[in-house]
Amino acid sequence: MKHYGSCLCQSVKFEIEGDFEKFFLCHCERCRKDTGSAHAANLFSTTARLIWLAGEELCRTYTLSGSLHQRSFCTHCGSALPSVQDEGRRLVVPAGSLDTDVPIRPDARICLADRANWDDSLDNIARLDDLPS
Repeated sequence: MKHYGSCLCQSVKFEIEGDFEKFFLCHCERCRKDTGSAHAANLFSTTARLIWLAGEELCRTYTLSGSLHQRSFCTHCGSALPSVQDEGRRLVVPAGSLDTDVPIRPDARICLADRANWDDSLDNIARLDDLPS
């Protein structure tokens, strides 16, 4: 299976060749800081291959000192991008970076003990199909 993705400014484009094995929504503090949101939504594969189609030179990877936590991003727009981790044994793809449909549903919400205090009972708030007026 092939999946395509890009950054917000369209300077970086990539292809993922293969299947995703796991999909996690991580609520840990590191992932919340990475995204500025309630959680990171990352796809994982040990067999898929990342192919840069454009802008690979604009991709930078930040590794948090003293940890295995990494975040790859576009240096122009800051969008999250895929990264090859664990010495090439694991591909991590931010689900929101894909331009094609994500073929699997999340497996789990992880690190819930670390979730933000405002990230609870969200099914009870208004749902809008567009921007609020």
